[in-house]
Parts: sequence; C-alpha cells; structure tokens
Amino acid sequence: MLTAPPTFRTATEADVPALVALVESAYRGDASRAGWTTEADLLAGQRTDADGVAAVVANDSGRLLIAERDGELIACCQLEHRGDHAYFGMFAVRPDLQGGGLGKVILAEAERTALTAFGAPEMRMTVIRQRAELIAWYERRGYRRTGQFTPFPYGDERFGIPQRADLEFELLVKPLG
Repeated sequence: MLTAPPTFRTATEADVPALVALVESAYRGDASRAGWTTEADLLAGQRTDADGVAAVVANDSGRLLIAERDGELIACCQLEHRGDHAYFGMFAVRPDLQGGGLGKVILAEAERTALTAFGAPEMRMTVIRQRAELIAWYERRGYRRTGQFTPFPYGDERFGIPQRADLEFELLVKPLG
C-alpha cells in the first residue's frame, strides 16, 4: 500500500505542544526505542521543552518546518538562516515511521527550502559524534564530516542528562544547489 507524501508547512505557536511530544518521542525514553534515532543510551531527561521549541518557532531568521500526513504531525526540522549557510536541527520523525524513507524526504525538503527561501549555498548541522549510525546516514546524503567539534553543554539539563563523560558535537556540512 502506498502512503501519501507528506505536506509541509511552517510551525505556529499552536503547534508547540505537539512538536515537543514528537521530538521527545523520537530521541528520549522507551518510546524512542521504536525507531533508530534514539539517544536514550547517551542522554536521559528531556531533549527539548516548550520554551525551546517556542523560541525556534518565533525566530525571525528561520522556521520550524512541519511534515504532516492526513493532517497528522509526522516529522519536523528546524531551519535557520545564518548568513552564508542554513543551520539544520531539531530533526524528528515519529518513531513508528522511521526506517521507511520519510527522513530522506524531509531532509530533501529542508535542503530545497534552505536554498529557495534563504538562498543558502550550504547546510550545516551538529551531530553527537558518538552517533556513528546517524552520521553515516547523513554522509550517504552528501554531508561531510569536518572534524570540528564543540563540547556538549554538560550541566544544562535543558539538553538532557549525559550518561557518559565524552559527548561532543561534530559539524557536518553539505553544499546546496
């Protein structure tokens, strides 16, 4: 059975509670283990909160892109125009829909939007370097590892409670267009 392709729109303040639930379900706790993007073995606690999501929704230099199917929220991602590039973050696909190609569709739409809406020649993102499978997924889609690392914000539980002492982010980049 073929499923309908998702429709896309920019998130509004009214979407914040559903977006928080989606992001949390994709990355943290037992629900996240239904998909392959879980960070539950690396981080406990929250991935985001209503204030964090609301700040992304309200940011004038970007947008939180929502993917829906039949009016139901199934995925999201953050796009932020940062001068010579677009930043990609807060990428979440409903755990029971992961592994079926939906993430590729969302990422392609994010790249198209960054290029057409912002004129950004490059997409950048940061990924926890210990997420080898996730980094490999991005590499298969044209992203390259830079070897540039930034520390995980230890002590700031808004980003989770680290389960190990060596977490850090690596910058990934991809030319667009």
